[in-house]
Amino acid sequence: MTFMKMVRVLVAGAVAMCWSAAASADVVSTKAKGTFSEVKDNVVLAIQSRGLKIDYTAYIGNMLERTGKDVGSTKKIYGDAEALQFCSAVVSRKMMESDAANIAYCPYVIALYTLAEDPKTVYVVYREGLSEVDALLGGIVQEALK
Repeated sequence: MTFMKMVRVLVAGAVAMCWSAAASADVVSTKAKGTFSEVKDNVVLAIQSRGLKIDYTAYIGNMLERTGKDVGSTKKIYGDAEALQFCSAVVSRKMMESDAANIAYCPYVIALYTLAEDPKTVYVVYREGLSEVDALLGGIVQEALK
């Protein structure tokens, strides 16, 4: 398996974990004002303002729309739905030095979506887990939505 294929598999797994946990108590969900594009731009700028780089954008809404008929579904869930993947070398190193199993929290993902039946409300979501990561993600979302 090539390195890029391995990265894609890991990203897909991380994104799947993020979305499958959406009904869980460990998912923080915030409604945002503005269009999907405006909110996404604000989240991207808030990530970049911390010196972090987005490694990957998962176009989850497009994938679900494209594959719906293949899995026997015609229901449209999202208007737009994307997940932004990134990491912090400082925060990641600190949390993994304290417990190597904390690798499960990396990379970090902030997802944005609108619902098919309500395209004007943008939701911004992320998973909670470790206090320092939670503070980073919460700070990014708070800055983006102010």
